[in-house]
Amino acid sequence: MNEPIRMRTARTVIRLLDVEDAALLRTYRVENREHLAPWEPLRSDAHYTMDACRAAIEAGGEAARADRGYPFAILTPDASDMIGSFTFANVVRGVFQACHLGYGIARKYEGQGLMFEALDAAVRYGFGPLDFHRIMANHMPRNERSGRLLARLGFEKEGYARRYLKIDGVWEDHVLTARIRSQG
Repeated sequence: MNEPIRMRTARTVIRLLDVEDAALLRTYRVENREHLAPWEPLRSDAHYTMDACRAAIEAGGEAARADRGYPFAILTPDASDMIGSFTFANVVRGVFQACHLGYGIARKYEGQGLMFEALDAAVRYGFGPLDFHRIMANHMPRNERSGRLLARLGFEKEGYARRYLKIDGVWEDHVLTARIRSQG
């Protein structure tokens, strides 16, 4: 992608981060370390350093340039705070035209409809300029909020995978969902 990707919603700005945003990402990671831990892989202390944040941003930019993945930050309109993030990961083109969607939100922004607002724009972008046919998103059965969010966004249950991902050090079952582009 040659032009920077930006999406705007009523209450957010969504974009890939620049290396200059490393402090913003680090603040988000540090402030939400305990909050996000039950839903993410185990993280070492190094994950919360400026160097790791810069490296993650650089790797994310390279993934987007190579059309392998798109790690977006959800920011306040003035870009002074990171609300959350989502990634279109594991992009496969050719006859599949699909990706996996993963997401997380800061504790202080939960329950305000911001993730729905951001992911609604993201899905439209994914089916539009990114030309996906299928967006897959999986959640742990105990994460009922995530299940309700995906249902509101039009994702449909397609299956159940036992011991699917190692989350917080434990192999966790996941509900498999997907949304398929209605045209094309």
